[in-house]
Amino acid sequence: MTTRTALVTGASRGIGLEIARRLAGEGYALTIAARREPGLLEAAASLRDAGAEVNPVVANLAKEADVEQLVAVHGDTYGSLDMLVLNGGVGAEGSAAELPMKSYDLVLNVNLRAQFLLIQKTLPLLRKSAAANPRHGAKIVALASITGVAGESGLSAYGASKAGLISLCETVTLEESRNGVTATALSPGYVDTDMTAWKRDSLSREAMLTTGDVAELVLTVSRLSAHAVVPNIVLTRAGEQIWRA
Repeated sequence: MTTRTALVTGASRGIGLEIARRLAGEGYALTIAARREPGLLEAAASLRDAGAEVNPVVANLAKEADVEQLVAVHGDTYGSLDMLVLNGGVGAEGSAAELPMKSYDLVLNVNLRAQFLLIQKTLPLLRKSAAANPRHGAKIVALASITGVAGESGLSAYGASKAGLISLCETVTLEESRNGVTATALSPGYVDTDMTAWKRDSLSREAMLTTGDVAELVLTVSRLSAHAVVPNIVLTRAGEQIWRA
């Protein structure tokens, strides 16, 4: 347990891959997960080329068996968990009046239910790491969204799922901080990734946040003591409005 370990979901590209790179640079051994194998293996290779110890696991967060297998593989490989990064998720554009319930179910399943299950299944590993290093504890960081703090038209289900994730982080901290485990939600506005490509007709890439902006905050949380709790970090874009995606 001398090497710190992290599990990062949605780590084959974008925010998740950048977070994985930064954590590897801090000396973490990694389990990275994503739904598509080719991109995941490519990401793992790039991390290994940079000197990281990394274990890629293909997992579809919409499938409970995949989530359970992901946690089992990490536990079997490393035996403990210092940092859980809940980055994997899906988006869905649509008003509350028109969004198909099939889309709603997928978004809430992946963005909230799967995150709940990941926390539940990794808590024994997180508690183990926190007990071994009580001064630092163990951390959960969940990628939420500013739409979970201030609603945005057209993102009804997505915003609702992220609001639930923010609340979940607060509750987990209340219940688990006595065990040295704390949870932080990160709630950024639009970040320049493939997931926001649909927005580029109305919002330039230069006006969006960068993956590095988000990853830097993850590193900050990772360095806090077990006594410090940051429930939610809202990261908005520069401009004339604060509470906007």
